[in-house]
Amino acid sequence: MRWLAVALLAASPAWAQDEPERPPFDAGLIDACLDDARKSGSDAPDPMACVGAASGPCIDSPNGYSTVAMSYCLSEELAVWDKKLNDSYARVLEAAKAADAEMAELGSAAEKQEPLLRRMQRDWIAFRDSACSYEGSRWGGGTGAGPAGVDCSLHLTAQQYFRLRAWEPEE
Repeated sequence: MRWLAVALLAASPAWAQDEPERPPFDAGLIDACLDDARKSGSDAPDPMACVGAASGPCIDSPNGYSTVAMSYCLSEELAVWDKKLNDSYARVLEAAKAADAEMAELGSAAEKQEPLLRRMQRDWIAFRDSACSYEGSRWGGGTGAGPAGVDCSLHLTAQQYFRLRAWEPEE
């Protein structure tokens, strides 16, 4: 019996498939697109046009068309937008705290911004998660559900980032 275990262990590399090389992902394409949109001189550049600026070329690369590769490309871009969103949220939250302190100092009865901002963000996260679960469910259990759900999260996260960025205090 021991010889069988040794034989199986020795043969296992022959059974393993080589993992395909990951497609190239360049996060810098997102900021380059956003910079181009700002510099365009257009009255209303559409920053949402930059969503997919990095995942698109990644998916279009030679190794990018498998479901796993698509999910990788979309997830990598989602991570970039999620960081942008979290950084923006932190700046807006600090501004809300400062506004609340200033209003309290003035004796204002205005509703506090900080708890409303926190609740809005929690509610948005619940919405995003539900919306993207639904989006994935539309694939009927097929392999496209994963990339569809990540793509949904990517777009909604970018939209929320732009919403929060508009509320950031001017520097």
